[in-house]
Amino acid sequence: MTAKILPLDELARRLEASRGAGCRIVHCHGCFDLLHVGHVRHLQAARAMGDLLVVTVTADAHVTKGTGRPAFTDALRAEMLAALACVDFVAIVRRPTAVEAIRLIRPDVYVKGQTGADPTRRSARLQREIAAVREVGGEASFTHEAEFSSTALLNAYFRIPADETTA
Repeated sequence: MTAKILPLDELARRLEASRGAGCRIVHCHGCFDLLHVGHVRHLQAARAMGDLLVVTVTADAHVTKGTGRPAFTDALRAEMLAALACVDFVAIVRRPTAVEAIRLIRPDVYVKGQTGADPTRRSARLQREIAAVREVGGEASFTHEAEFSSTALLNAYFRIPADETTA
């Protein structure tokens, strides 16, 4: 499993051989803090779009999900993703966005969830990522699986009540 987790530059080198063999490379990026069925379905759908699925994980320092986040370190999040059969490689991105990773990986397809399918709902970050994938000759695609929010799940089910934090 840990053989699937590579530094970004080494991953990019390994993908060159696969690309040369005609493999279609699919790339997903995110925080993946609380891995749930929505993530799994998204990743399975993304994997079906090509021959290799590469997942990059936002480094701890760049997670902007709120206080106390991420709940799991980037190394643990990468390990959880690498355990999935549909995931071929995992790397941790130590930059604020996936743009650098996209330029190194040069995916044929960059896949996000259904929220990004609507251009009017795309964040500035996602717009930059889509522009980067187009710059390297790839395309953006969106899965339409059930969406869940790790942030909402963590806030709803794993918050310590305020009166217990002072005890």
